[in-house]
Amino acid sequence: MSRITLIPGKEKRVLSGHPWVFRSDIASVEEGVTPGGIVSVYSSKGRFLCKAFYNPLSQIALRVMSLKDEPIDEAFIRRRVHEAVAYRRTFADLRSCRMIFAESDRLPALIVDSFGGVLVLQCLALGMEAFKPMIVDALVEELHPDGIWERNDVPVRSLEGLEMTTGLLYGTVPDRVEMVENGIRFLVDVKEGQKTGFFLDQKENRAAIAPFVKGRTVLDCFTHTGSFALHAGHFGASDVTGVDISDYACAFAAENAALNGLSDRVHFTCANAFDLLSQQSRDGVKYDTIILDPPAFTKSRSTVDRATKGYKEINLRAMKMLPPGGYLITCSCSQHILPAAFLDIVRSAAQDAHVQLRQIEYRTQGKDHPILPAAPETQYLKCGIFQILD
Repeated sequence: MSRITLIPGKEKRVLSGHPWVFRSDIASVEEGVTPGGIVSVYSSKGRFLCKAFYNPLSQIALRVMSLKDEPIDEAFIRRRVHEAVAYRRTFADLRSCRMIFAESDRLPALIVDSFGGVLVLQCLALGMEAFKPMIVDALVEELHPDGIWERNDVPVRSLEGLEMTTGLLYGTVPDRVEMVENGIRFLVDVKEGQKTGFFLDQKENRAAIAPFVKGRTVLDCFTHTGSFALHAGHFGASDVTGVDISDYACAFAAENAALNGLSDRVHFTCANAFDLLSQQSRDGVKYDTIILDPPAFTKSRSTVDRATKGYKEINLRAMKMLPPGGYLITCSCSQHILPAAFLDIVRSAAQDAHVQLRQIEYRTQGKDHPILPAAPETQYLKCGIFQILD
């Protein structure tokens, strides 16, 4: 087994349970190590630390597969896939959940989402790519899906020296898959939709909005294919307006509304949410509940300041459009905006909007996206539910 030794002191990250080792933390690499291959990692004092796969092209040069000195083979992969599925069997609808969440399931850089009878797979690192046939076999054995579709059309793969690709890995996959989330039917475009086609991480948060939308007028900004908007309608909102900048997303959302018989109360507007919030705020438009679920405003630490301004602006505008007693449901999926920092943004927006907030809940991603306490990067989603006070 090829051997890599770390710089003195850099073993602390591995010993703490973090699953990444950066290229700058490596002291030496034994000759003959193959990019993407499994290596044994040692401290500067010769202590075995972990088994990991290695890619010298990536800043995250080592991704930990096991803290034990054990073979990383087909039996290992099957065991890890089984453990991931078994965990979700305890609480999840296996036809509507994230089945494998990368490092949190000790299968680094691997994402598998389940929609109806279809699985969608993303593999974002060179080392994991070599195990893809084994992963597909293990998923088929565990879940017996109708089909498995590959969505490896992610630019980050180029940083790993991988090509972007999509296609069928197993069985048959239609262009659109129907699934049920919290009793609501959704069509999912697994082949062309954003990421894997649908954002499953908000499933539990969408269920949590029920008490705050019933009988109310609701504005859902950045609605994508209507997930929060349809939940609001399903939970008894009197009128729901979903807003998205994409014509395609709005048309898809309208199809989902019709699928659930909600077209009379849930409708969609194609607009820039920033512009709409700004204009309606100036015009004095009011809603009883406003939902903000934007895409990530930053994907690197270098643009956190700009993202902070964007989050503050939309929250400030929304607060001005809510009456006393109204509810703000506000989210951020930006990994580099930490939970405490997002709460500070909301607090600052409330101060500038001259409103007092009452925090009802402060939530994160669902249990099918588990968090490693040793790796803060695995907790990326923030969802706050607040009430405007007199």
